[in-house]
Amino acid sequence: MNYAIIGFGNVGQALAKAFAREGIEVSVATTRDPQSFASEAAAIGPRIIPKTLAGAVKADVIFLAVRFEAHTDVAKALSSWKGKTIIDVTNAYGVPPEDLGGLPSSKFIEAAFTGSKLVKGFNHLVAPTLGQGPAVHGGKRVVFLSSDYEDAAAEISELAEMLGFSPIKLGGLSEGGLVVQARGDTWGRLIFKDLVKFD
Repeated sequence: MNYAIIGFGNVGQALAKAFAREGIEVSVATTRDPQSFASEAAAIGPRIIPKTLAGAVKADVIFLAVRFEAHTDVAKALSSWKGKTIIDVTNAYGVPPEDLGGLPSSKFIEAAFTGSKLVKGFNHLVAPTLGQGPAVHGGKRVVFLSSDYEDAAAEISELAEMLGFSPIKLGGLSEGGLVVQARGDTWGRLIFKDLVKFD
């Protein structure tokens, strides 16, 4: 299994730090030349690999950590996303619900990534909090996951645990996904909730 993060702003870099802490290799990409952010990637760790967008989308599991409006540009990188799991880390705050056809934001994104299995996750924490890492006072920071594909949700749940987080599955995108999405001028009820699970 190989991994990529598309988008290397604050959230993308916070995710890259999670991989670096566990020594797991991950590709990082933007629409820019990878040399333009190679020094930032190197500063995070040696297993953070800058790539072109075309190179990064070859990964099996892809974190979509771009601005919501930029997801269509990423989706054009492949004609079919079959066999890939997309983790939607975007937030559509400020995007009118009518522009989404009344759909949850993740269902709207899923339609652009034809053939993929989409999991909403890792988006409810602000970048500085996500970047702090999963270990908090002897507990594990919670990440919420929502998907219409149980196998994909299970796969990303395992990845979250590998990265040191405590995953909580919320069900499908039209149910659980609504409480971790933003659209229009509203935030889902679980966004910004920094929760910690203790065994």
